[in-house]
Amino acid sequence: MFSTVLVPTDGSAGAEATIGHALSLAEAADGNVHALYVLEPSHEPVRLEAADREAVAGPSESRGRQATIRITDQAEAAGVSAARAVWEGVPYREILAYVDEHDVDLIVMGTHGRTGADRVRLGSTTERVITRAEIPVLSVRLEAEAKPDSGDGGYERIVVPTDGSDAAERAAETALDFAALHDATVHTVYVIDSTTYDLEDAPRSIIGLLDEGGQQATEAVAGMARERDLEVKTSVRRGVPAEVLLEYAQSVDGDLLAMGTRGQTVGEGRLLGSTTARVVRRSDIPVLTVT
Repeated sequence: MFSTVLVPTDGSAGAEATIGHALSLAEAADGNVHALYVLEPSHEPVRLEAADREAVAGPSESRGRQATIRITDQAEAAGVSAARAVWEGVPYREILAYVDEHDVDLIVMGTHGRTGADRVRLGSTTERVITRAEIPVLSVRLEAEAKPDSGDGGYERIVVPTDGSDAAERAAETALDFAALHDATVHTVYVIDSTTYDLEDAPRSIIGLLDEGGQQATEAVAGMARERDLEVKTSVRRGVPAEVLLEYAQSVDGDLLAMGTRGQTVGEGRLLGSTTARVVRRSDIPVLTVT
């Protein structure tokens, strides 16, 4: 699992944070890394001569080659087999096409925090890939500049949220396989949503039922973890789900959040479930999203 890892890159310094994670995963799975740079179609006038178009595109293609070579050089230095490619097209579409063509198991991409209108509608390449990919996506917060210790790929404590649904259980299966690969401690958590339930005025009997449901949901994931001989801890909390999950991950010093996307189709586009979207945008630690 995760034997073929794709790292799309735009060549920026901050994007270097994804490389360490990808190499760590590929190395643990005795797999390989693919580096992909997507050259977006130029918007110069259609009358531009072919030679002039090549002159315009040349520097971008060169950046793409250099960006992918940096990744393959690091992979080879770590003893991980690697491949690289520069494609042209709409980035998220080309990334998904590459996934299909090369039987990729995992995509590792950078992401930026979003505010304002972007908190509702997802627009970045990474967010588009997350909503459409049929394989897991590991999103890593990008920094303005690469940090020496960024992207070390160490996963000792993995937080696995659950809501007791079939979708959450499927996501947990992948998250636990990920944890087993690194012999990580699993922290599974259920959040009683205070935006849905008026917890202050609700009868104790209702609160008790909600707590019991959370305990059953987390215990289901815990049982799956024990089957893999993983250390596991459970927790039931209350509040706004995204805020609680981020606070909980920080409190247990989590290295990774793993959760389902629960995508919804809206018109011709697709949106992440609101909790997952908020976590991806705001998390300082990597987030593994599973369809």
